[in-house]
Amino acid sequence: MKKITSLLSIMALTAVFSSSVLAQQSASASAPTSTTIVAPIGITKTSSMTFGSFATGGAGTLVMTSAAVRSATGGVKLTTITGTPTAAAFAVTGQGSYGYDITLPASLTLTTAATGTTTTMLVNAFTSSLASGKGTLAAGGTDSFTVGATLNVAAGQVVGLYENATGFAVTVNYN
Repeated sequence: MKKITSLLSIMALTAVFSSSVLAQQSASASAPTSTTIVAPIGITKTSSMTFGSFATGGAGTLVMTSAAVRSATGGVKLTTITGTPTAAAFAVTGQGSYGYDITLPASLTLTTAATGTTTTMLVNAFTSSLASGKGTLAAGGTDSFTVGATLNVAAGQVVGLYENATGFAVTVNYN
């Protein structure tokens, strides 16, 4: 029995000693770290959106495509008396060959005070010349696109110049 107890004691000490030796062993690895700073993305308006002139005999819409092509529905009748119809145009700058997304507004209000009373028209359904709202900067870091929208005309809309002097925001972000 004494031999068994001694043998068990020796085995226990060996296990403790082996664990201590194994616990002191370690390994390590290193990981290189890097980053790249790219040119900041920027956007500049190169042309404002102008729906041009029209006459109204009732409610309808005036659509300006991103290719600056106008069409009318309902009581809206296109004229060319004043103003040259143009889609809004934007220039984008940034890191060459990088992709970017654009965010267009949901709506905008045009206002006139021609009769002394403020009257408005809603502009919505903004579209761009970029497929799916995504662009790619050329190797030199530039690109451009155009934006169109729909002008909603109410029945009995007051005659006058309607404006939104602050304009609408278009946002670009690298993707």
